[in-house]
Amino acid sequence: MKSLITFFAVALLCLQLSAQTVAVNGIVTDDSGLPLPGTNVIVKGSNKGTQTDFDGKYAIEAQIGEILTFSYVGFNTKEIKVKTAGILNVTLESAAVLSEVVVTGYAGDNSNAAIRNARGFGIRKKRRSLTNQLQGKANGVLIRGTSSVVSTRGYETKNFLSENESYGRINENIFKSVGTAPLSTFSIDVDKAGYSNIRRMLNNGQKVPKDAVKIEEMVNYFSYNYPQPKGKDPFSITANVVNSPWNEEAKLVRIGLKGKDISLKNVPPSNLVFLLDVSGSMNAPNKLPLLKTALNVLVDKLREEDKVAIVVYAGAAGLVLPPTSGAEKNIIRNAINNLSAGGSTAGGAGIKLAYKIATENFSKGGNNRVILATDGDFNVGESSDRSMESLIEEKRKSGVFLTCLGFGMGNYKDSKLEILANKGNGNHAYIDTMQEAQKVLGTEFFGTLYTIAKDVKIQVEFNPAKVQAYRLIGYENRLLNDEDFKDDTKDAGELGSGHTVTALYEVIPVGVKSKYLKDIDNLKYTKQITRGFTNEMLTVKFRYKEPDGDVSKLIVKTVKDENNSILNASEDLKFSAAVALFGMQLRKSKFINTKKIDDVIALAEAGKGTDKDGYRSEFIRLVKSSK
Repeated sequence: MKSLITFFAVALLCLQLSAQTVAVNGIVTDDSGLPLPGTNVIVKGSNKGTQTDFDGKYAIEAQIGEILTFSYVGFNTKEIKVKTAGILNVTLESAAVLSEVVVTGYAGDNSNAAIRNARGFGIRKKRRSLTNQLQGKANGVLIRGTSSVVSTRGYETKNFLSENESYGRINENIFKSVGTAPLSTFSIDVDKAGYSNIRRMLNNGQKVPKDAVKIEEMVNYFSYNYPQPKGKDPFSITANVVNSPWNEEAKLVRIGLKGKDISLKNVPPSNLVFLLDVSGSMNAPNKLPLLKTALNVLVDKLREEDKVAIVVYAGAAGLVLPPTSGAEKNIIRNAINNLSAGGSTAGGAGIKLAYKIATENFSKGGNNRVILATDGDFNVGESSDRSMESLIEEKRKSGVFLTCLGFGMGNYKDSKLEILANKGNGNHAYIDTMQEAQKVLGTEFFGTLYTIAKDVKIQVEFNPAKVQAYRLIGYENRLLNDEDFKDDTKDAGELGSGHTVTALYEVIPVGVKSKYLKDIDNLKYTKQITRGFTNEMLTVKFRYKEPDGDVSKLIVKTVKDENNSILNASEDLKFSAAVALFGMQLRKSKFINTKKIDDVIALAEAGKGTDKDGYRSEFIRLVKSSK
């Protein structure tokens, strides 16, 4: 009898130990040691799970003896039994062949599962094999969650490719002679859609269209440690000169702006109108479901003094939520979560209604903004780029700004959204994952909302005694005529609280022979006069307006000639140069003497720095995967 009691006591103790819940945490990396942000970590056989952050870190609770499943599309899934509490680091190996793409979700987060197909739809190696499988027995992507099972069956493979997407034509900037064109004038660009969009393509193993590569948006996706503004001006100015890392005949000039950081408690009330596309083209897991989950990130940030209205459009436009206080989060969430997709796309009607609501509830001295979320596929009513441009130019006179959020793939209309954002005194972002939604609508959103300077223009004058030719890298769609610089009726870009803007010039010094320069006839009447400014390479002029102002203010900064090596440059400069080089490689630029991905990687790793948010590590992993 005593032995029997002892047996049951030991068995009970073992049962209690096996049922013990412990905390497990660690880092998930790929087989090269880089973190894998967005990895699914699931307790096998349950609906408990989480995802790794941008540093590849995760934390989860599980019982001793349970199995944790680690999965990321393009890598072999790994299962590990929980033996004790504490650190459990995991390395996932690249998969050679994918027979079926399966994404596991968990309770309350089925759209997070959908994100996996948007982030990593296959790997670059075996692209042909994966495409064949998606057309054949794989039948699409299965998204498994506890509340529902969603399948992309019915969406042809072409919906995940870029063949039906549209991008504005980009003619790469060439070297210009200082003797005939000493001035370079352009508008700043705070849009970041270009980077997240090509990231989606590369993660999906797709070919990147040349016109989708907007180098300035790639460079400006990342933040740089420029100094905080001092004095009355709303931004600081940084300028550096180093030897070009990809052209030994040239030098690289970096110009950086840093917007003044404004505390959230000092941000005035916001009058926001969500303008949401619920047409049939949004009926895909990485479109409306992702949009709904993404908007909930923004709802978390709303304050009582903020107001939100929701306008939707499909075959027609309608108001589904009147202006509502940010304190009524459940009401706002219910309105978002009840949305469904279907019908055609009356984008013009939706824009008109959204601006009407925003104007009727205008907050004087506050942030008044329409937030358009769509794949950009307008096909009913005013839909041409020109008519949309005219419509937005008219509506911006109301003082309401515009933010454009792009979603999805296959029929994404980048060109339309870029035009709308540019003409609407706003910005354009592309959301391909929940991590990007957190960045755009969580971490950075209120900084974007709080415009500290509008119509920001840059004009650079090059000294002919030092520079014979120059080339602006990127900003092709932001170029201005030289006379536009002083013309306060000409529209330009806006700068938000805490934002950074970077521009890179490549310059060819006087006396250097370069294959990129073409001869022109000597000028008969024009004579360059340097007036003794022999140590200056260039002068940078900035014009900007106060957010509610009509008259621009001028800031001037001179930059001296230097012979600094890129090896001795700051980490920020090295990294921005690496991003620009990668963009030029994607565009197959004729102005670089290296096509080697390894050169990008080496430069990016030298400029990685502390990388507290993990964005630079992600870029390095993306570049490596593109090989």
